[in-house]
Amino acid sequence: MTAQRPNPVTSAELVDFAAQLLPRLRARAPKVHCITNTVAQPITANVLLAAGAIPSLTTSEAEIGAFVRSADGVLANLGTLDPERHKAIETAVLHAAKTKVPWLLDPVFVDRSEFRLDYAKALLTGRPVAVQLNGAEFKALSGAPPNQDAVRTFARSHGTIVALTGEVDLVSDGRRLATISNGDALMGKVTAMGCAESALATAALVVGEDPFAAVVAALTVFGIAGELAAAVSKGPGTFAFAIIDALHTMTAEDVVARAKVADA
Repeated sequence: MTAQRPNPVTSAELVDFAAQLLPRLRARAPKVHCITNTVAQPITANVLLAAGAIPSLTTSEAEIGAFVRSADGVLANLGTLDPERHKAIETAVLHAAKTKVPWLLDPVFVDRSEFRLDYAKALLTGRPVAVQLNGAEFKALSGAPPNQDAVRTFARSHGTIVALTGEVDLVSDGRRLATISNGDALMGKVTAMGCAESALATAALVVGEDPFAAVVAALTVFGIAGELAAAVSKGPGTFAFAIIDALHTMTAEDVVARAKVADA
């Protein structure tokens, strides 16, 4: 018997799912527990709230188990890898594995610290549903250049969805690969944009039957929010608030009209 392959997903189908992401989040209101860096906490929480999810962010050793057990999705972001967050991530990943809660790894700055690179590699053995990272982080973690072939290979070998962010985002489950060209340059001028985006991707995993399509949808919607926010912003300061407003007011029609998604 031949191995069963994931259902093929066309660019049109991916756009359709992206258009339904925010309505699905608002109907489900998933609880997403985010262990993230200190500078990212406010915008992460506000992005999730604007999208329709319910954020929580405690790292307390006394509470982390209870919060993860009651969560629908978990984000493990390595941005501030202090001892408390280090312990919280270990506890959260363990509970997520036991309860089958989807979790996403965001290996922030693994290209800058050998300690966190080794830790990220260890976390990969815990089988995150998705890994979201930029080009420098991908090169450090995979040892390969950040291109389509390497992304496919890494996703396939680790049994995860890889979301490689950049001027053009790449998402792959090891077989399928999609490119997303939405976004705006101002997104690179506001701290924690990538961290907030990975939180939205975590929420999407909760409401999406197909994790690949869910991650593509989250990156598409967030990129479109960046475009809408840039159109009414004077600079990075106003943009940081406008992107939250854009997520709150975005319609399915906005997504269909603006999505730049291609299957490769």
